[in-house]
Amino acid sequence: MALLNFKGDSAQTAAVNPKLEAFLQGYSIEVMPRTAEKIADFRPLLPAGTRVYIAHIEGTAIEDMVATAKRLSDEGFTPMPHFPARIIKDRATLGDWIARYQGEAGVKQALLLAGGVATPHGDFATSMQLMESGAFSGFDRLHIAGHPEGNRDIDPDGSDKMVMEALRWKQAFSERTNAKMAMATQFCFEPAPVIAWAERLAAEGISLPIHIGVAGPGKLQTLLKFAIACGVGASLRVLQKRARDVTKLLMPFTPDDFLTALAEHKAANPGFGIESVHFFPLGGITANATWAIQNGGAATAPATPA
Repeated sequence: MALLNFKGDSAQTAAVNPKLEAFLQGYSIEVMPRTAEKIADFRPLLPAGTRVYIAHIEGTAIEDMVATAKRLSDEGFTPMPHFPARIIKDRATLGDWIARYQGEAGVKQALLLAGGVATPHGDFATSMQLMESGAFSGFDRLHIAGHPEGNRDIDPDGSDKMVMEALRWKQAFSERTNAKMAMATQFCFEPAPVIAWAERLAAEGISLPIHIGVAGPGKLQTLLKFAIACGVGASLRVLQKRARDVTKLLMPFTPDDFLTALAEHKAANPGFGIESVHFFPLGGITANATWAIQNGGAATAPATPA
């Protein structure tokens, strides 16, 4: 893997892989209010209209979430705030959040998820309850969480029984409501399990488009920390194997191999369920955007090139 070069205004790279370029078309990225504050202007980093998820971590003020959404909208991007069910006190709070997002930032898209807290703060415990509430009827698009490597918060026994039951319910919801939906997944590092998971979903009649979670470039130690904290399973061995090689320990980990493998598979199998890439910029937003610009050609050209 090539070491990223962040010097200068427009780092030059080798010829762009056309399959990877196509695969990166329309990618999304995730920020938090505090990480977004570090970016003076997103337009030199992201393609115009990029969907930007705004993670709502417990304790983050709704005012900060809405301000971040408004700032992104004003700069020409599409904000998609998280709605973590378990930190929403009641229907009145949910209605207030939606009114603020729509009224102040023009938000029309949302990611619905259970949330990372063990005990619900109020009336909601699952994303399905949010979906059934009817509160999002004015939204153009609803995304849900996907778990290619399972989720022990949902299935403590290590299976994916409950995860799959929830996906079947959400698939049915999308069919009976005509809601535009997709699933944004946890970040992964190994292509084979992801391909097998996507093919299994298709075989079981789950056709919700997959937006595969990808860790952006970053220090290996940082990625290991996040992978362990987030419960990433099978893919973790990719990082652990790399960590045992001292010659690679100080080099930034980049998603080249993972994404190229998926891009090649998509090119050979156009019906493959992965529709888009969703970046988690664990090594920083600028580093992630720079990698995308260097590897995505016209598909990832920023709104205002440097």
